[in-house]
This record gives sequence, C-alpha cells and structure tokens, in this order.
Amino acid sequence: MERISGKLFKDMLASGMNNLTNHSAEVDSLNVFPVPDGDTGTNMSLTFSSGVNDAIKVEEDHVGKVAKVLSRGLLMGARGNSGVILSQIFRGFAQGLKGKIEATAQDISDALLMGKEVAYKAVMRPVEGTILTVIRESSQALADSVYPDMPLDEALDILLKEARESLKRTPNLLPVLKEAGVVDSGGAGLCKIIEGFDLALHNQIVEKNMPNVVSDSVVEPIIGNVQASLEHK
Repeated sequence: MERISGKLFKDMLASGMNNLTNHSAEVDSLNVFPVPDGDTGTNMSLTFSSGVNDAIKVEEDHVGKVAKVLSRGLLMGARGNSGVILSQIFRGFAQGLKGKIEATAQDISDALLMGKEVAYKAVMRPVEGTILTVIRESSQALADSVYPDMPLDEALDILLKEARESLKRTPNLLPVLKEAGVVDSGGAGLCKIIEGFDLALHNQIVEKNMPNVVSDSVVEPIIGNVQASLEHK
C-alpha cells in the first residue's frame, strides 16, 4: 500500500487512540518530569481522544480535511503540558497534509517534520529527553529513509522503531529520568500512538480495552521499577 486514504487514516487514528488509552495508566506511572503528578498518560489520552472523536466523524474521504479536524479537536481539548505539546505536533502534521486527498509515505514524512518544527517552536525552553526528542529523532529517521513509492507499512515500521529507540535514550538526556529509573512519559505516550498507527497498517486495528498486542514495548518491563520508585515520593 502506497497511499493513505481518509478512511484508512481514520482507522489509524482510532487505533492510535485506543492503544494510548489502553496503556494510559502505564504512561501515568512513568511521569516524573516536569512534575511527578502521574497524569501524563491520562492527559495525553483525553487530548488525543478529543481530536480523534471529531476526526472520525468527517464524512469526506480526504486525508487533509481529517487531519485539520483532528488538529482543531486536539487544540480545543489539550490537557497538561504533554497534551499541549501533542496538540502542537498534530497541528504541524495537519499543516503538512493540507490539501492532500491521499497521503504517500513522503507526505507523511514531510508532515511529521512539520509537526516537529511546530512543537519545538511552541515550547519556550525545549527540553531534550522528552516527547520533543522522540518526535524529532523518529521523524528524522523516516525522512532519511523514505523513497518514492515506499510502502506505508514500511515507513511506519521505521518511524516506530526509531521512536522506541529514542524513548530508550531519554534517561541519558534527562537526569531526573535516570535517577527514577524510567523513560519519559510523554515520549512513551507518543510511542503508543505511533504503535497504534503501525498496527492499523498491518491490519491489526487496536480496539479499546483490549490487552496489549505488542510484546516488545519498552514500557512494560520497567513498570514494576517505576511503581516502586514512586511509592516513596
């Protein structure tokens, strides 16, 4: 498959939303930066759901128009720092897909780079080792690998692989994460969204409240350590 239709894009959005929602408690448990209040997963889930629930109602089979409605819904429903940054990523993403009836791997790559740019500009003092790093490194990895007529599942595989690798590196960039023995919660939430997108392109659309269908996630192995580290805070 070399092009995403508006209908398929809505399936990807629903899959990403459900995957994040199903793992929001796990993402919450990673939350030690900027404030250890344990709500990053919840805020990101509520924010993304706000946009997706609007986007899937778009009747036209038009990627650009679905992305525009998604962006508006995220902006209106943004909660917390993580939700605001997520809304900015998809604001730029929507700008990159403006006017596109369908989207190729190159289009998705360009839109993700735009999302990264908008998100960085929206933050007064960008901090590396956060969701910003994950979107920057993963979008750049795809941009470096994309080629004409690239299959979309291959493109999303590359994006997801680098997002996970970037997430693993976040403790090396942000001392508070290393001290707590966790990865960045916002980055983990973004990985769950990308994971849901990728699964949809592999005909495995994630349903809400279903068990995790991906066994190599970087989140699960450290949940026990995270919970233990937060109990004494």
